[in-house]
Amino acid sequence: MEAKNKLRMTKQRQVILEELRMVKTHPTADDMYQMLRKRMPKISLGTVYRNLEILSESGIIQKLDVGGTQKRFDGDTTIHSHVRCVACGRVGDIDVKPNCNLEAEAQKMTDYEIIRHRLEFAGLCPLCQQKRKATA
Repeated sequence: MEAKNKLRMTKQRQVILEELRMVKTHPTADDMYQMLRKRMPKISLGTVYRNLEILSESGIIQKLDVGGTQKRFDGDTTIHSHVRCVACGRVGDIDVKPNCNLEAEAQKMTDYEIIRHRLEFAGLCPLCQQKRKATA
């Protein structure tokens, strides 16, 4: 992607990217802020928000806008699906191999030019399943 090559990678952006790529939890900007303060105690929440937006707009990271929850961020930009807990909002990766080429099938059904897709599953995470069983 052309934008990736033009973005100036500041020290703050580099640290944000490194921290995001170390986790698989799809953190919110607030989560990232808490993680980053360990390495950069003087970083502001506004700086974290701004740089996450810049990194996502440039295609270096993904911004996940899932199910009305806070935006979450993913350091993995490969095409993959997500599963979201409808109770707590936790998001995880899920490796689902579709039975067909979804983009090609969708292209046959529309006059839009299909350039990508996102697939999201909804369910209950293990912790919320345990909580539900404990209250039942």
